[in-house]
Amino acid sequence: MFKLLQVSSPALSLLDWIVLLIYGAGMLGIGWYYQRKNKTKEEYLLGGRKMKSTSVGISLFATLLSTLSYLTYPGEMIQHGPIIFAGSLAFPLVYFIVGWWIIPAIMKTGVTSAYEILEQKLGLSVRLLGTVMFLSLRLLWMATIIYVTVDVALYSVIQFNKAYVPLIAALLTVVTIIYTTMGGLKAVVVTDIIQSAIFLGGALLSVMVVCWHFGSVSAIIPEQWPQHWNTFKIGFDPLQRTTMANAMLSVLVWYVCTNGSDQIAVQRYLATPDVKAARRSFKIALMSDVFASTLLALVGLSMLAYFTNNSSLLNGKPIVNQADTLFPRFILIGLPAGVSGLVIAGLLAAAMSSLSSGLNSVSSVVSEDLISRFRKNARKEDALRQIKRLSLVTGIVILLLSFIIARVQGNLLDVIMKVVNLFVAPLFVLFFMALFVPFATKRGTFLGGILAVGIAVAIAFWEMGGITVLWIMPVSLMIGVVGAMCFSVIDRSIKRRLPV
Repeated sequence: MFKLLQVSSPALSLLDWIVLLIYGAGMLGIGWYYQRKNKTKEEYLLGGRKMKSTSVGISLFATLLSTLSYLTYPGEMIQHGPIIFAGSLAFPLVYFIVGWWIIPAIMKTGVTSAYEILEQKLGLSVRLLGTVMFLSLRLLWMATIIYVTVDVALYSVIQFNKAYVPLIAALLTVVTIIYTTMGGLKAVVVTDIIQSAIFLGGALLSVMVVCWHFGSVSAIIPEQWPQHWNTFKIGFDPLQRTTMANAMLSVLVWYVCTNGSDQIAVQRYLATPDVKAARRSFKIALMSDVFASTLLALVGLSMLAYFTNNSSLLNGKPIVNQADTLFPRFILIGLPAGVSGLVIAGLLAAAMSSLSSGLNSVSSVVSEDLISRFRKNARKEDALRQIKRLSLVTGIVILLLSFIIARVQGNLLDVIMKVVNLFVAPLFVLFFMALFVPFATKRGTFLGGILAVGIAVAIAFWEMGGITVLWIMPVSLMIGVVGAMCFSVIDRSIKRRLPV
């Protein structure tokens, strides 16, 4: 029934390629359909502010659970064990902080770009700093997605010549650009829902196949703690890579910072009619994330069990050195023809859902925060066309950046923490000061944001104080906020002493 032992010269079948082509054509078709429905810039960027909370919640979940998470979670389970998944225990606190504190503060502003809030509260310089941080964050994020999808996932599955990496990356980017620029946020949300079903279905099927292979579900659970897994610890420890408290703190900070300052999240909340609908969207996104994290943890256990019992497939290399590539490799050697193509489409789906949302949000920010802000005489009828051009330019930039990401050391989780999440906490420092600190000043907030970036870079690339990657966001957030408050107090004190 399943081709679990057919491992000689694995290759995609004709049926697999047909499935992949149908998937790509379907995404383009959705973009073409919604192209006819977008008549204004607001419809393109925010779906007319009338989108359903369920659709928005699933879209937010699909966007943030990209190919990075799809491969990182199983790889992290294989290499370091289940401790990282304890981060989900922080979700009730995340829901309270984001749903009842951050979302209401954002929704009452009525802005299109999140970074308009910064100028309203603290001035143009802080808005521009926030814009630069967001663009850096999401451009690096999308570049990493392209790198991981092509150079790690697809290469593990298809084994093509490395010389074709740029061509395949360009093709993936172009297809995403086309349906995103055609359909806007409505097309992004619809494709995100479809893509969520595909990549979660692929993960579930992989777990089922391995369990069927061994004859039971319990067979994928290790009988004893593997020697290469991290020792289980509960408390906080900045010098320990993974403890339960470290994982919970990292998840808490990431969700609060992302949902409180990232245009990708803020844009979706603004696309809903009111605070209640926005909060419901976030709840759906969190619930979907719990299900996906649990499922991907099971995928990691399944891959560990399968490749440990079929060690000949490891080509003589330790399993910990191949942790991030085992799941995509299993897709090819362990699933039936046609199904392999569908799950590979799931890998592409996870990447494209994130890329499409990233392109849409980056274009929105550049249009609102840079072009519209400094070109007051721009004609309104050209706004929609301008945003579509921006999506194209953004696609080219992230394609070029993706070729640099391969130089970053570490497994996929390390790469994400060092590159993708580098600006997450510093960006939220600006919003925290703007929304919740009455005595914040423009200069103090600006300096606090720069300080937070410096701390994040020092920990990520110079291992400041031996602090591990999971503490990059918490430490940079804490130092950034405290620094911004201190700078603001000093700034106000200096201004009071200056003659009027």
